[in-house]
Amino acid sequence: MASLKTIAVLNESELKDGQLKQVDFEGEGKVLLSRIGNDIHATSAFCTHYGAPLEKGVLTADGRVVCPWHGACFNVCTGDIEDAPAPSALHKFKAQIENGKIVVTADPANTLKSNMSRQPKLLANTATGTKGSGVVIVGGGSGAYHAVESLREHGYDGPITVLSKEPHAPIDRTKLSKALITDPSKLEWRSKAELLTKYGTTFRDDTEVTEVDVEGKTVIIGSTKERVPYQTLILATGGTPRKLPIEGKDLSNVFTLRGVSDAKAIDTTVQEGKRLVVIGSSFISMELVVAVQKRNLASIDVIGMEEYPFEAVLGKEVGAVLQKFHQSKGVKFHMKSKVSKIVPSSSDPSKAGAVVVALPSGEELTLQADAVIMGVGVGPATEFLKQSKGFSELVDKSGAIEVDEYLRVKGLGGDVYAIGDIALYPQPGTGELRRIEHWNVAGNHGRAVGKSIAEGKGQPFVKVPVFWSAQGQQLRYCGVGAGFDDVIVDGNLDELKFVVYYVKQGKVVAVASMQRDPVVSKASELLRLGLSPSPAELRAGKDILSVDISSAATKPKVQ
Repeated sequence: MASLKTIAVLNESELKDGQLKQVDFEGEGKVLLSRIGNDIHATSAFCTHYGAPLEKGVLTADGRVVCPWHGACFNVCTGDIEDAPAPSALHKFKAQIENGKIVVTADPANTLKSNMSRQPKLLANTATGTKGSGVVIVGGGSGAYHAVESLREHGYDGPITVLSKEPHAPIDRTKLSKALITDPSKLEWRSKAELLTKYGTTFRDDTEVTEVDVEGKTVIIGSTKERVPYQTLILATGGTPRKLPIEGKDLSNVFTLRGVSDAKAIDTTVQEGKRLVVIGSSFISMELVVAVQKRNLASIDVIGMEEYPFEAVLGKEVGAVLQKFHQSKGVKFHMKSKVSKIVPSSSDPSKAGAVVVALPSGEELTLQADAVIMGVGVGPATEFLKQSKGFSELVDKSGAIEVDEYLRVKGLGGDVYAIGDIALYPQPGTGELRRIEHWNVAGNHGRAVGKSIAEGKGQPFVKVPVFWSAQGQQLRYCGVGAGFDDVIVDGNLDELKFVVYYVKQGKVVAVASMQRDPVVSKASELLRLGLSPSPAELRAGKDILSVDISSAATKPKVQ
């Protein structure tokens, strides 16, 4: 039995309408208070993703609190998860006003940061219904994991089977490139045993689906040709790293990064005194550069096709200052260049020994290499679907699968969904079809689809993409900035302390920041609600943190 205590934590007058405030609760305990009009709520104080203080986040009048770091979102009224990448819910405490004081009743143990999360409330946690073959999920990443949680949170009580070709339960894949963590047990969100006992989900690892039989409503597994029946199918197979079609691309020390085995191979090879050549100058490549910068390598060379790293996403101005930062750490850049070939080592022809680069001057440069990393993008992992009857015409030339606003595969009657990297889905507000390769987009896709299936009605996908990257300081980004035609810079780029607004056809479509939290979290909510300031207002100095979406008076425009 929980040992509850009731403590006066704050004067009522000190918590304003629309405000978040962290307060102490007996010893080292912390509680997050939030106020919307006359309603005061109390929850645990830290984001269950990476432990960010939610007091520094963003509150909306419809009861959402958004983490200041990575876009996870919770309901302050219940503590429940609203958005990925939150893996667990917040504790909810009773709050009331007595004699001008805010009084909170809680188990002190649940107010400690070490116990900041709780199991989500599952309306169903085992397959108790009589629903036959149930939901089958192909793929074992972020989308699959969040789909399972959402299905059970929203009351789905049929069987759930996950078929993953990876040899472990769903992991925090972002830590592979950002920290080169190579132990799956330190990356797993939930173990296979926990998925079975708490979520009633059968998770089959090392299981590769090679075909889908749409007419027979089954998926076919590998060489055994085992047929697994489904009532509803979720395709969440993610991406496959691309390799440049050049000589030497398959040498043993030429790496791409997608899974734990890739991270292990890179970690083992890229050690002190080694020479590293990185092909590609966008996020995966540059995160790996950061991860190995302190290993005292002999050299790190980065080859990019654009003028500056990150240019396509972040623009020239931000790309230039990030390049300058990496150069200060000893990284050499060869931009506006192409790789001609990778040359085998003279001492071991199975390994790469050098990379030949075609410079913009027309000259060739040979870079000696003990390891080569190709970070040149990913393609949708849908090759198996091209051989599947009923699917071949639904997979486009890029490998993407077009879905509707509910993430249902078009033309298949509504019982097949595609989420994450493989889904070409209509963007909220514009209807533009786009494939978004962000880890938390896959998670939020899974949450939306899980709710749709559980409740038996479509859940339109309206979330704003959010991602982050370690580049000297934490870079945060929200929106879809592809094809931006203008940028507005607020702050000091050289100090890596800034906000950049990306404008397309007279509207802000994306926002990036460094050292300016919680601007991106606020911007993601303003983009979601269609309440972003205009470019003219931003140029005139308007601070988006001053836009009120938190107080009770704003509830009509927020809901």
